[in-house]
Amino acid sequence: MEEMLYYYKRCFQKYATFDGRARRKEFWFFTLVNMLMQIALTVVDATLGTLTLTGIGVFGALYNLAILIPSAAVSWRRMHDIGRSGWWSLITLLPLLGILIWLFWATRDSVTHDNKWGANPKTRGD
Repeated sequence: MEEMLYYYKRCFQKYATFDGRARRKEFWFFTLVNMLMQIALTVVDATLGTLTLTGIGVFGALYNLAILIPSAAVSWRRMHDIGRSGWWSLITLLPLLGILIWLFWATRDSVTHDNKWGANPKTRGD
């Protein structure tokens, strides 16, 4: 739990940092905490009656705005970690196929050597 929160906090410390690399652990722990937060905020919105007809509540929408840039940044850095340009994150704009391709890449291990976006975070102890 402590490690998960460490990586979540780390993504907010690198709020708009699109350079460098993010290992799988950083990306997926950030994603997991975001999913748990979404569930909790949906319960809060439902309890307070602030859910809209679309199922998105006020608190959930505000949280989504708060994590928009850090989510994009960690996604960008994740692509760097596997040796791809961060621009490949935009492949998720393609319906279904783009998301599946991106998920495949996001689950891949880091390239073991240093690349043009930095040293391997695993060898640095990140």
